[in-house]
Amino acid sequence: MPLTVLQLQQIFPDARSQAGVFVSALDTAMEGHFINTPKRRAAFLAQVGHESGQLHYMRELGGDLYLSKYDTGTLAARLGNTAALDGDGQKYCGRGLIQITGRHNYQQCSVGVFGDERLLELPELLEQPRWAAESAAWFWVQNGLNELADRDQFNSITRRINGGLNGLQDRLQLWARARAVLCQPSV
Repeated sequence: MPLTVLQLQQIFPDARSQAGVFVSALDTAMEGHFINTPKRRAAFLAQVGHESGQLHYMRELGGDLYLSKYDTGTLAARLGNTAALDGDGQKYCGRGLIQITGRHNYQQCSVGVFGDERLLELPELLEQPRWAAESAAWFWVQNGLNELADRDQFNSITRRINGGLNGLQDRLQLWARARAVLCQPSV
C-alpha cells in the first residue's frame, strides 16, 4: 500500500510541508529496495526521520571546521578520503536521508544507485529528495537492515547506521509512531 502524506505527517509531525515533498520519493525508494512490509517501513522511516531531522536536513550540520574531521587522520582514511588536507572531508560530508559520508561510501552508493561514479563529482545530488531517499534505501539494503527490521532488532539497526546508539530515544519515539501508523491490523 502506498505511503500517504497524512501517514508521513503522523510519523513526522515536524516535517509539515516536507512530507508532501518526500512522500513519493520515499515510497518509490522503499518499493524498489524491498522495504515493503509494515515492519520494514516503520523501522526505515524511524531511522531516516531521526537522521534527517524529520526530513529537514539532507546535509550534515556543521561548518568547515567541524567537517574537517573527515579530511585527514584515521576517520578520513576509514571513509576513503585522502590523507591530504584538501577539502574532501567537506565535499563528502554526510548527505541524504541516512547521511552517506566519505568518498568510499559516495563511490559505492553512486555505483549502486546510478551505475556510475557521478556522486564523486556531484555529491550534492544526495540533497535532492529523490536521491536522498534512494541513497537511504540503497544503504538500508546494503547493510542487511530489512532482515533486522523483520526481527525487530532496532538497536542493531541504529548501530549499523550510526556506529552507536546516538539519538536512540528520538529514534524509538519515531519507530513507535511509525508502527502505530503503518502496522495497524486491517479491519
